[in-house]
Amino acid sequence: MKTTKIDFISGGTVTSAQGFYAGATYAGLKKKTEQSLDMGILFSEAPCVAAALLTTNKIKSAPVVLCQERLQQGRAVAIVVNSGCANAYTGEQGLADAAEMATLAANGIGVAPEDVLVASTGVTGQPLPMALIRAGISQIILSQDGGHELARAIMTTDTVPKETAVAAAVGGNEFTIGGIAKGSGMIHPDLATMFCFLATDAAVELDFLKTALRRAVDASFNMISVDGDTSPSDMVLVMANGLAGNEAIAADSQPADTFQQALDQICIHLARAIARDGEGATRLIEVTVAGAISVTDARLAARTIVSSPLVKTAVHGADPNWGRIMAALGRSGAEVMESKIDLYLGDISVVKGGRPLPFSEPNVIRVLKKSEVPIRLDLNLGTASATAWGCDLSEEYVAINSQYMT
Repeated sequence: MKTTKIDFISGGTVTSAQGFYAGATYAGLKKKTEQSLDMGILFSEAPCVAAALLTTNKIKSAPVVLCQERLQQGRAVAIVVNSGCANAYTGEQGLADAAEMATLAANGIGVAPEDVLVASTGVTGQPLPMALIRAGISQIILSQDGGHELARAIMTTDTVPKETAVAAAVGGNEFTIGGIAKGSGMIHPDLATMFCFLATDAAVELDFLKTALRRAVDASFNMISVDGDTSPSDMVLVMANGLAGNEAIAADSQPADTFQQALDQICIHLARAIARDGEGATRLIEVTVAGAISVTDARLAARTIVSSPLVKTAVHGADPNWGRIMAALGRSGAEVMESKIDLYLGDISVVKGGRPLPFSEPNVIRVLKKSEVPIRLDLNLGTASATAWGCDLSEEYVAINSQYMT
């Protein structure tokens, strides 16, 4: 049996995989700060098999519409990205502007425009300032370590860039997956106001790449929530250029499990980073539901609890009001029996078999004041489990979103 090894790469980013280059610049789309960047490009020197999951919002931004069309061919070599303006709710002009962005980037790096994708994030309902876009694209310089700049360029209200990479080996086959993400507000399961761009030097068959991405996203980005809102711009994109030289990974091939595990790990890492950096957040909340009758039920319960404003505010105030967790569980739609439920806050058991237990309130408060707050439930109905991530809801969240355009 071949051994499998997956390791996170110190300082890893989306350009850690062979053959990927990136760069970014400040084009003037966002307010100027000391380290402002607001436009960038990710490029592969070799053609890529490409797959994406896009927003479930029925009103989609112009870049999402363009990507839907171009990804039907299952390939790409580059994506051009901007922050500061989402190019959403902008009609035919928005579609034309997105296409022009792709053409400008394609001309600059010497590839066909139809192989370039587009992503935009920021304020909605405003046209792209195309004069700034044109000037900005011409200033971007691509490099092998440019992923770090690109991670900063896609930020909106994020306080930190989100990037990582993993190296994987199974038998004699080695490959790397790198990724960057952005997201802080308007975050909710079924994709959120987030970008994630993943790049791998593994050779991967398109059908398996699509399946692997869906599985990874369902276990990661679709299990986070900050505020219950979703946007017209969400996107998770993976590009595979095959420069690792392996035989293309298919669903029934021996390396498939390793690739899936590596993709899952990098997506979960980035999803947790988004939840931790929720607008105004002071704590990461991790909700694990075990003993469910199905994975669907476990995910439904965990997502409902981590999305609950009352649970979020209780965690923010370190209020040991565990009844809010039970209420969210009960309305989640998952199959439950009150007489079987066990509930833990950290390692402290507060409910056993549906019956409240005496506990030390100061000890629970200490759990709720930690930077990471684990909540665990066992439904004792089956063997399925799932974990969701979110953050507390603070006064700062209201301040950020009441002044977004001002």
